[in-house]
Amino acid sequence: MSIKLIASDLDGTFLAQDNSIPESNLKAMETIREKNIPFAICTGKSYAISKEICNNLDAQYGIFGNGTQIVDLKKQKEIFHHSITIDELAICYEIAAKYNLHIHAYGDNFVITEELKFLDLHNYVTYFHSTASTFGKYDADFNLCLTTKKENGFTFYIVKNLLQYIKEKQLSIFNIVLSSETENLLTIKKELETETGFAIQYFSKKNNFQDTIIHKEYDYLSIAPKSIGKGYALNILKEYLQVNTSDILSVGDNLNDIDLLKNSGIGIAVANAYEPVKQVATYTTKNSASDGGFAEAIYHFMN
Repeated sequence: MSIKLIASDLDGTFLAQDNSIPESNLKAMETIREKNIPFAICTGKSYAISKEICNNLDAQYGIFGNGTQIVDLKKQKEIFHHSITIDELAICYEIAAKYNLHIHAYGDNFVITEELKFLDLHNYVTYFHSTASTFGKYDADFNLCLTTKKENGFTFYIVKNLLQYIKEKQLSIFNIVLSSETENLLTIKKELETETGFAIQYFSKKNNFQDTIIHKEYDYLSIAPKSIGKGYALNILKEYLQVNTSDILSVGDNLNDIDLLKNSGIGIAVANAYEPVKQVATYTTKNSASDGGFAEAIYHFMN
């Protein structure tokens, strides 16, 4: 078979545990470019927060926000985008209040939160090359927004009331994240799916998957509009490029990569992937992401 598109997740797949890029992966990217195979980044992060690595890797396409946005990076053309409605956001906000969950939201070039604490803090630290001790928390003496941090066009807003702020500013939201150190988020996921039909992914950052950037253990739900996901977005990109499913190679590690792998001719799990990801994979690498699992996958199927 011929490979006409390579799609890869970033965190835990292409990037090492410390968010660096293994040298072997950079060399594998040279091989991909030499063979003129289009490369698509597929990440839960927004386009704005991923822009630097997109440029560094010379990626042609990007699937962002777990499939809520697809961009032709070379033409700077948005192929697809689906936002969460304010009513859907309100439901998530009510659930967060009911179970005392942390909530933050992503737009194309911003994060909105009431306190940088879990995944939003992780992104703040990695994006600004900062430390977890520098993050902000909303101060009740302020009316709406305590701190705005901006770099390369990406902004972190810390606000008094997330729902009120988004309503007043009429902001377009791609993705909502609910996080907790203690609550059973799988039970809450079922409740949300029953009430709304959202596309919801569950992630655990505990035990072997602890968040080593901010040194915390927590679980979180990544919430997108109904039917949206990396696999759904890959199918849209496939039609845009007129590429057959059998000619796509994808690489991933986390639960939101399962549909990505299923919708590819060759779906590869890196060694550090969650077990359900390995179960649907065509091949599982011997090397972890930090040890160049992505490069191993590329050389295994391109030599």
